[in-house]
Amino acid sequence: ALLGLIPWNFDPDVRALIRTGNVAYEMVRPLDLYTHWYCRAIAQRVAPTLLRCVPIFLLAGICFGMKAPPSLASGCAWALTTLAAILLNAAFMNLVTISLLWTLSGEGIIRAAPSVVLVFSGMLVPISFFPNGLQPLLNFLPFRDMVDVPFRTWLGQIPPTQIAPYIGHQLLWAGLLILVGRGLLARGTRRLVVEGG
Repeated sequence: ALLGLIPWNFDPDVRALIRTGNVAYEMVRPLDLYTHWYCRAIAQRVAPTLLRCVPIFLLAGICFGMKAPPSLASGCAWALTTLAAILLNAAFMNLVTISLLWTLSGEGIIRAAPSVVLVFSGMLVPISFFPNGLQPLLNFLPFRDMVDVPFRTWLGQIPPTQIAPYIGHQLLWAGLLILVGRGLLARGTRRLVVEGG
């Protein structure tokens, strides 16, 4: 139901703008380019997911016995961790999109980024199955916050009373990726050369 929130497909319109050089038109508009792309990334994740998740949750609950979070507090904690994951995913998507300013086609990073997210977020292999030596690194990196934390909150494995550090970690990484993205975009647009007429 919530697969659309995961950053594995990137904005094709912005990719086309960068690839064709039409990003120059975006740069002369009276708006903050990073904020514009960030809001697009959020909208691209949230709008289709809302249309998809409500019927899937209803169907899974009625026909397949999917259970709601164990308590109202767990449900609220899940909503907060999901919101923080959306902010983090959009920041990650923006960072990958901005990296296209330095590549000719961008296909390499566009194909590699989703694989990294799927492996290190717990989507393919649960985080707890990784070797103990990797656990501190996986807990430090932001990928776990994109998928594992909201799902474990829904299941009640992370109690609502212990959710604050997890949300803080999500927001800290989102803020860090936003700062890095803004810096890279500012540097990239200062050095951008667009050929053609």
